[in-house]
Amino acid sequence: MTARTLYDKVWQSHVVKDYDDGTSLLYIDRHLVQEVSSPQAFAGLAAQGRGFARSDAHIAVADHAVPTRLRHLPLPEGLAARQVARLRENCARFGIRYIGMNDVSHGIVHVIGPELGFTLPGSTLVCGDSHTSTHGAFGAIAFGIGASECECVFATQTLRQKKQKAMRVNLFGALQPGVTVKDIILALIAKIGTNGGVGYAIEYAGPAIADLSMEARMTMCNMSIEAGSRVGMVAPDESTIAYVRGRKLAPDGAHWDRAAEFWRTLPTDPDAVFDREVDLDVAALVPHVSWGTNPGETAPVSDSVPDPATESDPVKRAKMERSLAYMDLKPGVPLEDIAIDRVFIGSCTNGRIEDFRMAASVLRGRHVSPGVAAIAVPGSATVKLQAEAEGLDRIFLDAGFEWRDSGCSMCVAMNDDRLKPGERCASTSNRNFEGRQGQGGRTHLMSPAMAAAAAIAGHLVDVRTIGLVH
Repeated sequence: MTARTLYDKVWQSHVVKDYDDGTSLLYIDRHLVQEVSSPQAFAGLAAQGRGFARSDAHIAVADHAVPTRLRHLPLPEGLAARQVARLRENCARFGIRYIGMNDVSHGIVHVIGPELGFTLPGSTLVCGDSHTSTHGAFGAIAFGIGASECECVFATQTLRQKKQKAMRVNLFGALQPGVTVKDIILALIAKIGTNGGVGYAIEYAGPAIADLSMEARMTMCNMSIEAGSRVGMVAPDESTIAYVRGRKLAPDGAHWDRAAEFWRTLPTDPDAVFDREVDLDVAALVPHVSWGTNPGETAPVSDSVPDPATESDPVKRAKMERSLAYMDLKPGVPLEDIAIDRVFIGSCTNGRIEDFRMAASVLRGRHVSPGVAAIAVPGSATVKLQAEAEGLDRIFLDAGFEWRDSGCSMCVAMNDDRLKPGERCASTSNRNFEGRQGQGGRTHLMSPAMAAAAAIAGHLVDVRTIGLVH
């Protein structure tokens, strides 16, 4: 038998039919539904008088538009209130499980899916959000879809897709203190570019993978889309199985034994061939921050703002010039001299318990710099409760942070948490496009530890210079 990659194995096990044009009809195991991308899909289903093929394969939650404070109050009249109400009504109409804003299971779709055991190794999972690649950390083929595709999954539990080429990113070495998985993925995107993964399903592999927690693997797979790839995957191992075991929606009893046995067969065969291979020595990495308006415009924090004049490619040079103009930065300025106004710790990239522990280790006994406004937003109610049980909320509050309820928050300007024009933010989110965090807002991407350090310093700073653990 031909040696197969992890992606091959999961893909082939879900093909319903192959077509002459090179596409395949895939069976979709899981669908996460949220308030932004689903209204048109529900409306299309209703207009045709159709129901769901499998209502139990869908979970819905409002995360993008919901407020992260004053959650006990009714939503004020406006777009967010209408979106949340519409999602709740559609779920009731079609018999879909809806997780309300004040439910103990509430959170960002890409955080609660794994927490609930809804995300499973070897499965196919979709959501109307590009960062669905997060779930590939479990060895799932997970990708974002549009409204018409959402409707198709509602009605048929299938999607017609074209198989991607295969890329393997080999990670080796051990991370140095103060360097995190966020630095790995930012460094990778800077290396291969924001188009480097276009047309490829990326598998993250190599000896460094074993040292990464499931939370870290989710962070890495989450940002695969920022490298241009819809799919980022890590092969299931014993860490994966231990994480899933006992989750509310995970298999149990004899079903668990059979599932775990199957999951152990999924790792890429030793002789499998990839269309592209990329090596990255994580031991050589230092903390990274973004300076421009896409995640590829990132550099070690010890560097300076790059000079477009040194770029020979006119297209790239023009892009750099536009980025620096928007970010109001001058070439040659040390990145550590860039002052900030806001700090955001949260998002589907870095809103898990491990992220808040990391940031708290930097903040303990210290205080946010005068003039800096900082918020900590757990990715789920479960994370929030766990952090509070560990006393992490007190560390954030004592340091001068606001401690919020779960939601997408300042990752995307679709709710009350947003930057004002000209404000500069140290952010643990995944995107730094123009206006992403608010019209005219300027975003610098970094790890939770780096964001906490920036909050203390009042400017971008290498967390290693102030000590990772205080």
